Amino acid sequence: MKNSIKLLLGTLCLSSSMAYAAYPEKDIQGIIQWSAGGATDTVMRSVTPKAEEVLGGDFILTNRPGGVGVIATKYVYAKKNDGYTVLMGAENPQLYKVMGLANIDYSDLVPINVLAQAASIFVVRSDAPYNNIKEFVDYVQAHPREVKVGSTGPGGLPSIMMALLNSQAKLDVKTIPYNGDGPAITALLGGAIDMEPATFSAAKEYIKSGQLKVIGLLDKTANADLPDVKPITAYYPDLAPQLPYSPFFGVFVKEGTPQEAIEKLTHAFNVAADSAEFRNILKQRGLSVLNLTGDAAKQYLNRFRSVASWLVYENGIAKHSPEEFDIPRAQ
Repeated sequence: MKNSIKLLLGTLCLSSSMAYAAYPEKDIQGIIQWSAGGATDTVMRSVTPKAEEVLGGDFILTNRPGGVGVIATKYVYAKKNDGYTVLMGAENPQLYKVMGLANIDYSDLVPINVLAQAASIFVVRSDAPYNNIKEFVDYVQAHPREVKVGSTGPGGLPSIMMALLNSQAKLDVKTIPYNGDGPAITALLGGAIDMEPATFSAAKEYIKSGQLKVIGLLDKTANADLPDVKPITAYYPDLAPQLPYSPFFGVFVKEGTPQEAIEKLTHAFNVAADSAEFRNILKQRGLSVLNLTGDAAKQYLNRFRSVASWLVYENGIAKHSPEEFDIPRAQ
């Protein structure tokens, strides 16, 4: 009897090991929330090759932009939780509930890795008649409805950046929607819009080449990559308690995904995010490495959700109070 039990346990352990070793048995679908060329796309396409190498499997990366990332998020959430469909996204889902965009956010997913974060900037063409955010505000107020500003939809980074600016100085601008900061910056370069609230990483090469210039940094401290740009609090000090507001980028799977898959994915992206190649790419792009997994990732996400949800609610651009979803104020 004892020998039979030992044999059964040994068989179960062997089966478990074989199942663990088998993942991944097929290609993994990586669904990117935003369009090609933007910050999210850049981060994901930079980190994935190393993760593939560690994991021993291939990712098929697909951009599914639209709805401030809602389309991609709902797509992944609707798929089977087997570890073969992963969401590659930015910070936007943490606002979905209070913005009334969706009934899910990152608390309904499992964070594999919160990879990096970016600086938020206001960028214009190099020949624009304003050189800092105060000059821009003065110009807009003197030319109502003439200035066109890019957006990625309600709850997207540009909408929140503009809401913060509007809380200090009412601006009457035309808002033009785009599916990500990549297309918006292309539109800015082509003259379709006059200003874009964006991530430094998405605009860095155009800034370096002199095609674009930064007129504002949405932070309360200076940024070493932008030594000539004052933080926005130099002009609007009352914004300090709500800053910095920094986008982040991470990889997620649906809750209920097998632990074996979560562990393998976590290990693969942890190694990839810690690699010299990825860190160098982020540095070149003006991004900061986070490489957060497990409880550290959850704590980061929860704090961001608290800060962001109350921020948009108190600035009048949320449809629901964070209290409706038991989202506490950040401590």
